[in-house]
Amino acid sequence: SDRRELEEVKTLMRSLAIKARTPQHPITSLSGGNQQKVVVAKSLLTQPQVLLLDEPTRGIDVGAKAEIFEIMNRLAEQGFAVLFISSELPEMFVIPDRILVLSKGKVTGEFVHDQVTEEALVLAAGARQQTEHPVAAPQSK
Repeated sequence: SDRRELEEVKTLMRSLAIKARTPQHPITSLSGGNQQKVVVAKSLLTQPQVLLLDEPTRGIDVGAKAEIFEIMNRLAEQGFAVLFISSELPEMFVIPDRILVLSKGKVTGEFVHDQVTEEALVLAAGARQQTEHPVAAPQSK
């Protein structure tokens, strides 16, 4: 029913700390961080087992990023599988239990969170590309 749905939405707004006057408040008038939280809330209404979050922190301020990370941690603790995609290297050290590096559609590295270094991630992301197209040495005359 509409009433039950409205209550679910209000509950999600509270639990995700979405700052909006009402559930009917236009999403376009919300901050970037609150817009991202609304996207997560909509996904949660479908009762998923897996959440795929593609660049959820792109274009939002540092405080909103921290909130998104905290939400992802809580969801993982509640048993959700959270797949977090980010092109921001520092973010890889905040959340994941396991990190997969993809390059040109292939897995080029797999790491456990507490055993990964920035250098290893950079090498996994770019080393293969560098060796595929070696630069020719200049010819001397």
